[in-house]
Amino acid sequence: MCRIYAGTDPRAYRPVRRSVRLGGMVTSIRLEARFWEILDSIAAEEGMSTARFLTVLHDEVLELRGEVENFASLLRVVCTTWLARRAGLPGTLPALQEV
Repeated sequence: MCRIYAGTDPRAYRPVRRSVRLGGMVTSIRLEARFWEILDSIAAEEGMSTARFLTVLHDEVLELRGEVENFASLLRVVCTTWLARRAGLPGTLPALQEV
């Protein structure tokens, strides 16, 4: 089993930095290449560019929560949530419901 994961192509987890405009400010986001691939797919499914998707997501979180903490981590969770839903897994982890 570990060979499936240990044999992962290093290009999939190399860090990639992209510049985006969030809240009128240009910032850079560093994620592993695989996460950028997933975000590109999510954005395409939503009918928008990745940059636009990130802006909309950032603005929606800001409106909902008043601030956006650790946007890069949020993006990773968005990716895993999207993958989990596509796989038919529950959208909310039971452990998180207790917090």
